[in-house]
Amino acid sequence: MSVRASALPPGSIVGILGGGQLGRMLALAAARLGLRAHIYAPEGDNPAFDVSHAHTAAAWDDEAALAAFAGAVDVITYEFENVPLATAAFLAERKPVRPGPRALEIAQDRWNEKRFAAELGIATPPFANIETADDLAAAAERVALPAVLKTRRFGYDGKGQVILRPGDDLAAAWEALGRAPCLLEGFVDFVCEASALLVRGAEGATIAFDVPRNEHEHHILRHSHVPSGLAAETERAAQDIARRLAGALDYVGVLAVELFVVRDADGAERLVFNEMAPRVHNSGHWTEAACVVSQFEAHVRAIAGWPLPKPARHHDCTMTNILGDEVNDWPALAAEDNAVLHLYGKRAAKPGRKMGHVTRLR
Repeated sequence: MSVRASALPPGSIVGILGGGQLGRMLALAAARLGLRAHIYAPEGDNPAFDVSHAHTAAAWDDEAALAAFAGAVDVITYEFENVPLATAAFLAERKPVRPGPRALEIAQDRWNEKRFAAELGIATPPFANIETADDLAAAAERVALPAVLKTRRFGYDGKGQVILRPGDDLAAAWEALGRAPCLLEGFVDFVCEASALLVRGAEGATIAFDVPRNEHEHHILRHSHVPSGLAAETERAAQDIARRLAGALDYVGVLAVELFVVRDADGAERLVFNEMAPRVHNSGHWTEAACVVSQFEAHVRAIAGWPLPKPARHHDCTMTNILGDEVNDWPALAAEDNAVLHLYGKRAAKPGRKMGHVTRLR
């Protein structure tokens, strides 16, 4: 694959919005390619600052700081989808922002996200928009309980969600979520969860990593297994769903799409859309240990206009998140054979907080 004339040469600066572990791993991947990372994030525990060429600690609405940041970088990306849309739009007027603000706009709102997938003909759970208690009562009849009431914005790792079962007090559930705009989503009887990890370049070329099978504990990703054990046609269908979403968004970079795998009575597998993440994703962390090119390097290559080589996998593996105080077991983890340990350098080990991950190769 040839290099575009507009590709950023080594020495260029990649701006990254967000200072968490994903920004840290993007900065490390950029450094391997001779690119430098400049991190922008509000004050806080920002482990990405430790490995970057430069960083700016400022608020998302500080236009003077944002303008200076844009002037110091060559391309801008983000490590999480809750970067304010106004921030991304402000920066996009000054430098290329990849993926574009439209991807943020869709992914930040569960109602927009489900509608977007459904309009592309992608199977989704039954869902309804909730803005009043009356909306919820009517939707419970249409969607049918049990179902999950989710805030439309700012939910992750199970936050901002209430499970509703027949006989539950619907109004109380909505009150518990602060009367925020919500989505009521019907339960899906799935056998497992999987994710598609697609990379799309600025000219529309795509590559895809193998599909991991994911296990969650208390709504937090715990393990990703590769190979997934799913049928080959199921994996291809997952990658095609991601490709359709990315194409509709004119997307650049890594797009992760989380999917429910449903098995029909005849044993056939089919996929139901759960959500998408317009960024590198936890379920792709295994790629840094088991692939020739990691999801982080692939993302940097895409946004910088570099070639996208096939992300060949050289080992089967299982990636496991290290949560909270489990990070204190680092001596034992570091002593394991065929285990690739990655710790994030966070200062506080809070319960359920992702402190690192270990990928066990087979």
